[in-house]
Amino acid sequence: MSIVVVATHNAKKAAELHRVLAAAGVDADVRGLDAFAAYPEPAETERTFEGNALLKARAAAAATGQIAVADDSGIEVDLLNGMPGVRSARWSGPDATDQRNLDLLIAQLTDTEPADRTGRFVCAMAMVTPSGDEHLVRGVMAGRLVLEPRGGNGFGYDPIFIADGNTVTNAELTPEEKDAISHRGQAVRAMVPILSELLDRQAPAEPDEARRPVEPDEARRPVEPERSGLVEPVSVRPVEPASVRLVEPVETPITEEA
Repeated sequence: MSIVVVATHNAKKAAELHRVLAAAGVDADVRGLDAFAAYPEPAETERTFEGNALLKARAAAAATGQIAVADDSGIEVDLLNGMPGVRSARWSGPDATDQRNLDLLIAQLTDTEPADRTGRFVCAMAMVTPSGDEHLVRGVMAGRLVLEPRGGNGFGYDPIFIADGNTVTNAELTPEEKDAISHRGQAVRAMVPILSELLDRQAPAEPDEARRPVEPDEARRPVEPERSGLVEPVSVRPVEPASVRLVEPVETPITEEA
């Protein structure tokens, strides 16, 4: 079974990827970064989700020697001009936690009209192989935000986000219900055929006819001339002595030079 590294220390993200891959029939051993020796992880310095996802996937593939998948995701709030965006995980500062980020966003949206609290979750997912192949996909889940957290599932901003078409927050959905609509679920499903094809190419090939072992009886079997490609020997008839005629030597006079 091939190993796929998820470049995150968030066990819930790794479990989410494993669930979606398993549901799609992809047989892979999905592991988070905690399963590997620590290495210098890159700072998320890019201005786009795609750029940060590639930074993390490249570093994980180089450090582990395995196929690496990384995502950068976050929430874009229209009233905040698309922020927190790529800073979603660090919105409340260097010591950010999910709860602090949630509390800060709620405070920033206080005294706003419910109809104006629109936004979306975005997930950019990158896959990088040890040989340097790179793939990018994106998933988006639009919806609106509420100011009272509800539900105990999910993580991050899930307790205050209601996806379009729903009446409950993401944190009130079961993991399977959330996977079916989430931005990350969309990105994973878009990555599945790419990852599946790559894993199929890595699977050991079946031995072909040229590599078939020769059976003992087959090795002793004489090769037929017409199949061997060899020219059959030509029999030579011996020459009868009577048919041999000797030629008498001819004397040539020697002429002195002038």
